[in-house]
Amino acid sequence: MQIVELKLKQASAVLGVHPKDLQNLVQLRVLHPPRRNNFYWFDRKLLLEAKLAFYLKESLGSSTELLARFTEVLSRDLRDAGSVKRRYLRLQSRPATGQEPVEIRLPLRQLTKELEDQLPRAQVFKDQPRGRKRPGWNRELTRNLKAAATDLSGVTESDILLAIRTYRAAKKQLPEIRIGKSNQHP
Repeated sequence: MQIVELKLKQASAVLGVHPKDLQNLVQLRVLHPPRRNNFYWFDRKLLLEAKLAFYLKESLGSSTELLARFTEVLSRDLRDAGSVKRRYLRLQSRPATGQEPVEIRLPLRQLTKELEDQLPRAQVFKDQPRGRKRPGWNRELTRNLKAAATDLSGVTESDILLAIRTYRAAKKQLPEIRIGKSNQHP
């Protein structure tokens, strides 16, 4: 297995999330990537932690504090090389009063496979020095804008606003929460 070290922008491309969302997890201390030369660096383990954190966030709508605690526990467990081979990872959260724990089952093997499949995307997002434009960026931008204008001919402003509203409404939709049957009996 090759060693992977990606900067934040490349890691966000691999994870399929906006760079700002990944940066927020770092700034809110949910993830703890090492920092060198003013850049955060993500290896395979950290990418998997981020993938699990985003999965939990999407599934549970977790608060940042709770998400950070879950990720901390996951990080300790992922240090063991054999843990990544498990099909599922089960988190337990016990209320402070000592009652029965709440259990969350994460599809670890599936998320690991998704992450491995997305690693080639990092090559598409070559890191550029800050403040410098690539040669030919102006022509490329103009060409892309002309293509977008051609693609949008016949589309009204109200169509665009409707598409934006629909997209935003879908992002705000709360996760589905269901009761699953347990295989264990008390």
